[in-house]
Formats: sequence, structure tokens, C-alpha cells
Amino acid sequence: MQIQNKVRCWHIHRLLLGLIVLTLTQCKKETVTQEGGFDASKPVLITDFYPKEGGVGNNLIIYGENFGNDPTKIIVTIGGKVAKVIGIKNNSLYCTIPEKAYDGDIHIAIIDQQNKEVASAMSKETFSYNRKLLVSTFLGKYYQVSTDFQEKEGPFNDCGAFKGIMWLSFDPKNKNHLYFTADGNSSRLIDFENEYVSYFRTGFGRTSIISWKADGDQDMVVADNHASDTKYGNYIFSRNSNFLQKEAIPVYARGVQGTMVHPNGELYYSRYRAGDVRRYDFESKEDKLVFANPYSGIAVRMVIHPSGDYAYLIENEKHFIMRTDYDREKKTFKTPYTICGGAGISGYADGIGTSARLHNPVQGVFVKNLEYDAAGGDQYDFYFCDSNNHAIRILTPQGRVGTFAGRGNNGTSGYADGDLRTEARFNKPQAIAYDDERECFYIGDTNNYLIRKIAREE
Repeated sequence: MQIQNKVRCWHIHRLLLGLIVLTLTQCKKETVTQEGGFDASKPVLITDFYPKEGGVGNNLIIYGENFGNDPTKIIVTIGGKVAKVIGIKNNSLYCTIPEKAYDGDIHIAIIDQQNKEVASAMSKETFSYNRKLLVSTFLGKYYQVSTDFQEKEGPFNDCGAFKGIMWLSFDPKNKNHLYFTADGNSSRLIDFENEYVSYFRTGFGRTSIISWKADGDQDMVVADNHASDTKYGNYIFSRNSNFLQKEAIPVYARGVQGTMVHPNGELYYSRYRAGDVRRYDFESKEDKLVFANPYSGIAVRMVIHPSGDYAYLIENEKHFIMRTDYDREKKTFKTPYTICGGAGISGYADGIGTSARLHNPVQGVFVKNLEYDAAGGDQYDFYFCDSNNHAIRILTPQGRVGTFAGRGNNGTSGYADGDLRTEARFNKPQAIAYDDERECFYIGDTNNYLIRKIAREE
């Protein structure tokens, strides 16, 4: 009986508690409704925000009191930069972090119908702004109608546009000089010191690749992509002549669309029609076959790892990348094997090895990743232009392919600067170079006729 009385009392207590909670809940709802608008008789307060750090485009929640319920009457600035207000719910204000909000102070202003500030609040704590990697337009004029394209020499702010960009290469002795080839179009020199773009005249009908000798002078080696079996395919432009005078490497070579010089000094080049890779020794003048390419009649671009231990062969029309390892005893490269992509299978997919899908990959560059353990082996990622996927992809030493930049807003081709993945768009990027002094990438955005830049906010 005593137990039953206790149970009966407990039920009564629960009923009363429920009525109290219901009453308080109704009162709370009425309070929210009544205080939803801004109350000029009360102060605006910022009590907290989350997250405490982030970068441009990230969401931020600001907690406080008396924000009102009209996002159009609220101005939020972070580090002096206006943030986009997404909405307000109860005592929480939702916004996105603007670009270059470096100082991190958070300020809220309430404005009236005449857009005059009537109240404001400042956070006691500052937001920690992380500078993000962004895509920007570095050089060239964008033409919405491509036939309006104009080409000219000139300063950085008036140098026209660039057609057919194919290959970018820094002078190893002067990182203020960046050259690019453009196949049948005009090759250029980008001079960072003088902020000027000029023509680099090779005298070839189709200039394909620029590489550099590994000796003390580090002369320039330029490939002539012609269609003759009785013409030389590679030339040396001497540094002593300021790259104005050239001398042929005395070997006939047709359709050269890939050249590279090993740190030991020998030259390797690919031939389009022959479907092979050959080796030329500058000292002995010997020219010989290294290996046959699995396919003939395709462009093969080649990039050597900084260590010289291996090189990547980028099989453009067959949509995959092979690796060839270097035999230091014999001083030559070995038979290549597939490292990523599917031979003859185009597509777009991140993944490991042959599960990844590429579509006309072109130039790539090795960049040291400081997060890799120095004792753990290869420290370099490989960034490459995936032309017909309109993206910059990244290949890790373990063979994993990811998307680094491009295809913003779930799109493919286009022209847009901004966040690497959510906003930036390219149109058939083909050329890429990394500036290790300025710590940024330059991209030959071929069908936009521009040089784009990937760097942290300045």
C-alpha cells in the first residue's frame, strides 16, 4: 500500500511537472515571437561565436542578443571585411567568412530604413583567420568572345591574351624569368622583375617543350614539333647569347612533344609517330632507343623527379600516366609501367592507381610536401593539368589521384576565380609551373587565354 501511494504521488508530481514545463514552453515561444525584432531600448550583444578559426567561404555562427530578425538590416564585418549574412534564428546569426579578414575582429551593426546605424556590438574575442589557397587571374585579358582576342607585348597590366599555352618553364638560374610555349602560337617570356611580357622567338613553326641542360651554363633545350623525318627535333639556345642563338642537336626527330634532361646530363625525348622514347648523350653524341611507348601517334610529355630516381610519362591522348625508374648503373631509364589512370579510358574520378580516371592529362610538376616524413621515402606530390576535365589534379607518391583545383560549383569548364574547389573554374588548362620562392603555382589556362595563379591570400 505504501508503495502504491508513493507511485500515485509520483504520477501526480509528473503531471504537475509536465504542466509547468508546458506553461514555460508556451511562455518561451511567446517571448521569442515578441522579441524577434530588434529592440532599440536594449543593447546588441555578442556573447560567443563558432568556429574560432577558419578561412574565406567558411560558415560562422555568432551567438548573442537583440540581433533582430531581418538579415537585410544587419551588417557583419570580420577583420574590416563585410561578411554575407545567411540568416538569423533565435539568438544565433549565421554568416560566411569574407576574403582577407586578417585582423579577425567581429563587428555587428543594426541599420534602419535609411541605412543608418542605430546600434552595434563588438566581440571581445577575435576570430583567427586562416589564409587559404585561392585561384586568381595573374596575367592576360579575358575575352568572353574568343575571336576578340588580342595578342601583344606589354607590362603585366596590358599584355593582351595568350593563345595555345602548352608548356611553362622557369629559368633555373633566374626565377624571375618564366617561359611558356604555345605550339603553333607565340611563345613568351614573363619577366617578374620588370613586370613585362615579351615574345620569345624560336623560329619554329610549332614550339612544344622547354627544358634545361644540367651543366654549369644550364642552356635551354627547345623542341621543334615538326612533321619531317629529315629535320632536327631539338635545339640548344645558349645562355651566353641571352637565348637568341640556337644550335641543333644533330639527330633527326619528328613530332617531338616531350623532352627532359636527367641530372646526370643526358637528354630524353619522345617521338609522336614513332611511338618511342630516345636518349641522347651530349658528350658522346650517341643517340639510342630507350624503350618503345605502348602506343604510337600520341603525345607523351615527360617530367623527371627532382632526385632523378624516376620520371612520369604523361600519355595525353590515352588518358593515363606511366612511371619509368632510372638505372643509375647503366645511366638510363627502364621500361615504364602504369601509375594511374586507365589506358585508353577517359573519364573523371579520384582514386588510387588504375581506378582513377583522367581526360587528356598534360604538363605536371613535382612539389615537395613538408608534411611527409623525411625518413619515409618520397616527399614529392605531382600536380598536373587534366585538360579536358578542366582541373588541376594531384598524384601522391602512393599513387592516389585527387582533385586539387577547378570544377567549382559542381561545374566543369568555365572561368571563375576563388576557392580551389567550390568556386574556381578553368577551361582546358595545359601548362603548370611551381614557384618555390614565391610558393605559388602558375597555370596556363589555355582556352581562357590566361595565366592563372594558385597562392595563399596576400
